[in-house]
Amino acid sequence: MDPDHLQWMKEAMAMAEEALAAQEVPVGCVFVRDGQIIAKARNRTNQLRNATRHAELEAIDEILADKSLTPEKTTYPLSTTTLYVTVEPCIMCASALRQLGIKEVFYGCGNERFGGCGSVLGVNEALEHPTHPSYRATGGYCREEAIMILRRFYITENTNAPVPKSKTNRVLKTEIDSL
Repeated sequence: MDPDHLQWMKEAMAMAEEALAAQEVPVGCVFVRDGQIIAKARNRTNQLRNATRHAELEAIDEILADKSLTPEKTTYPLSTTTLYVTVEPCIMCASALRQLGIKEVFYGCGNERFGGCGSVLGVNEALEHPTHPSYRATGGYCREEAIMILRRFYITENTNAPVPKSKTNRVLKTEIDSL
């Protein structure tokens, strides 16, 4: 695996750790342009009680609000930007990324419930669109670490859930299946 991609994914993993510490689903991301991070974020859905506050959308809001990062209006403001995210973008985020013209996406582990880059629906390139260009999404960078941080979250009780499930008897599974 490319060391540059691993470096950026480690930055995304740090954001996922920050999300875990804040009792959020531990997903983190960084947007990279010209070899530099231009935005980074983590999930904030529990904190803000807003299901749309995924890491990718948090960072996109930061990019679009900063005139130095988007100095002029353009149809595809992310066309020279690469996303590194710990979990495959969900269908909502994958669609937003396509509409904003993201150049490319690298992610850690697949998202078997909501994945928008092929696990559930290939919003990124499998679906035809009359206007928005497709983008390549590559999974597997820091895959094991991404799976383990999710497991660490899901064995705890989510006090933000409408009806929290008791998880006192759950055990952290450390075996990870191969791709």
